Amino acid sequence: MSDQTTWGRGSRFLLTSGAFVLLVAGLREAAPILVPFLLAIFIAIICGPAFFWLKKRGLPPFAAVMTVLLGVIGLELLLGAFVGSSIDTFIQNLPLYQLRLKEEATGLLAFLARFGVDIPRQQFLDFIDPGAVMRLVGSMLTGFGGVLTNMFLILLTVIFMLLEAASFPAKLRAAFHNAEVPAGHLSRVAEGIKRYLAMKTLVSLGTGLSVTILVALLGVDFPILWGLIAFLLNYVPNIGSIIAALPAVLLAFIQFGGLRALIVAAGYVLINVIFGNIIEPKIMGRGLGLSTLVVFVSLVFWGWILGPVGMLLSVPLTMTVKIALESGPDTRWIAVLLGEEPRDPVDPEKKTSKRNISFHR
Repeated sequence: MSDQTTWGRGSRFLLTSGAFVLLVAGLREAAPILVPFLLAIFIAIICGPAFFWLKKRGLPPFAAVMTVLLGVIGLELLLGAFVGSSIDTFIQNLPLYQLRLKEEATGLLAFLARFGVDIPRQQFLDFIDPGAVMRLVGSMLTGFGGVLTNMFLILLTVIFMLLEAASFPAKLRAAFHNAEVPAGHLSRVAEGIKRYLAMKTLVSLGTGLSVTILVALLGVDFPILWGLIAFLLNYVPNIGSIIAALPAVLLAFIQFGGLRALIVAAGYVLINVIFGNIIEPKIMGRGLGLSTLVVFVSLVFWGWILGPVGMLLSVPLTMTVKIALESGPDTRWIAVLLGEEPRDPVDPEKKTSKRNISFHR
């Protein structure tokens, strides 16, 4: 009997693992279709409050949707007008920047050789490639440009999602006898993602504006571009701020030398300490409900599956998976492992003894 039970558990584990591998492979292959659809979902969640607010003020659903989308399109056009030419110029000058970085690295090696630190040039460039950061930024900008080409499809999907949101609760009540359960899970997902994205957007906006002012005052080229990159990569947990700082520091090193690059780096550190360690925890608190390790692993996992957009959406996607796992008794333990450390668990025996003492008093 025990052998049959062990075999049943083992076969179920193998089937679950195989299904997970097939699911991940399917998600990776379907990334070109999934990325615009996921962006549409998150844009619809962000625009949902404005849509329902306009509906309450008496606007018809279609007019409310179009008003919200006109605001989104206007913001996109304004952003494209500011940074479009900077992105094109930066990508065109990328080979020149990489060459200049290699020349500066060679000069640094010659300077170290004067003090007896002899490092072979090719070995140094193979181990530490200073142009890799520039290539990474160029590939990310190219990836975001590819997403923007699908903006018409994304906005069209957002229109239908917002129009469907008004009648979705009625459909749930008609489809399920106990509609409060699925509706509760969906509302938790939507509220968690909406709160996270709203708070993170405010912090990222402050970070991007501060970076733009910093690099503009120091004379570094493309200040609006570096502010945009700081704004976008601030959504990427743990390493986003580091990746955002490196290209601007390297460009300052190319333009002005080591001292100006150190000042730029110090400015980035100060901005991220203020916004990341002081302002953001006060605004967001413990709202994520995810452990630090899970946040970092999800960044790598979703970035590998969906590319740069997956890195930006790694936390909302993982929050969605965690809330979905919490809904089932068989998978709730996985959600607990994905979450943060439990807050001061209370021992039932101690709680009972305290009650007895107070009763006797």
